[in-house]
Amino acid sequence: MRLRVSHRTYVKAFQKPLRTAHGFWSTREGILVRLEDDTGRHGYGEMAPIPGFEGESALEMVARLASLGSYVELTTLHSAFPAGAGRFAIDTALRALGVLPPYERRLASVPVAALLPAGRACVPTVVERLEQGFRTFKWKVGVSSAADEIALLDDLLAELPSGARLRLDANGAWDRRLAERWLAVAAERPIDYIEQPAGPGDADLLLGLAGDYPTPLALDESVANETDFEFWLGEGWPGVWILKPALLGSPLDWVELLRTRKARFVFSSAIEGPIARRSALELVFSQQVAPEPIGFGLGEVFSDSWDGTGLRPFLHAQELDSFDTEAAWKSVR
Repeated sequence: MRLRVSHRTYVKAFQKPLRTAHGFWSTREGILVRLEDDTGRHGYGEMAPIPGFEGESALEMVARLASLGSYVELTTLHSAFPAGAGRFAIDTALRALGVLPPYERRLASVPVAALLPAGRACVPTVVERLEQGFRTFKWKVGVSSAADEIALLDDLLAELPSGARLRLDANGAWDRRLAERWLAVAAERPIDYIEQPAGPGDADLLLGLAGDYPTPLALDESVANETDFEFWLGEGWPGVWILKPALLGSPLDWVELLRTRKARFVFSSAIEGPIARRSALELVFSQQVAPEPIGFGLGEVFSDSWDGTGLRPFLHAQELDSFDTEAAWKSVR
């Protein structure tokens, strides 16, 4: 099968820079891809790698797309992008073309976890989100001093009603000493899990912490691609898996594998644009069992109307029908 391939790059500014343990993240880069068959039918995909995660950068993906030329055999296209964010984009476009079967929607709605800002702003924000109906929250930590953040943790927990869930995300910022200090604190508090307490290269430390403390740990940066998944499956990771579909090539394969192993996993956004986000959410709504609250509670993060989903405690499958992939393509020049 021969396809015409077009692509457009984007750099979108966030409304507010996202503050993480690694500093401020102010813009999102990615590539929109358009595949057209010989009948004129076309489909769109989006390559949205995250800076700092392992794998190809957006610049490398653009160079690879440019090297392919305007017309490409399907087998060549799959060989060029066999995995990761590139393969996810290609498969998204192929589903729209009908070359691959679409995801079958089985769920009408899914619960959403709200992202809280780092620092003291987390307290008034969680009060606001509770009023909106959210009951699961993720708070970025590892940004300020541990003493300040642990004091804030108690203020934050004091605002949560019974049944609410708080997840902590350190973005791999802690060394052993800090991780152990936090895990000792978390053991005495109702923390749902702690995401990526140490860097993705600290496998021995992560496994050791997971075995020594009662609070579940979650892998995020450590499972940025298929190779990472295979490694941690081989290590018998006992904790939670954060799944960012837009980074995982054929994410349904990994979902099915984790289900067979009865592993706990949470779907999460890669702060992607509307084309990748719709495809990721179609996967979420195709699940036969309602997932844990998903990490798509970002709201309008870009400086223009490019998000596709608002900030609500539940997302509904029918909302995906309002995603205009062609408009997203045309908005990038």
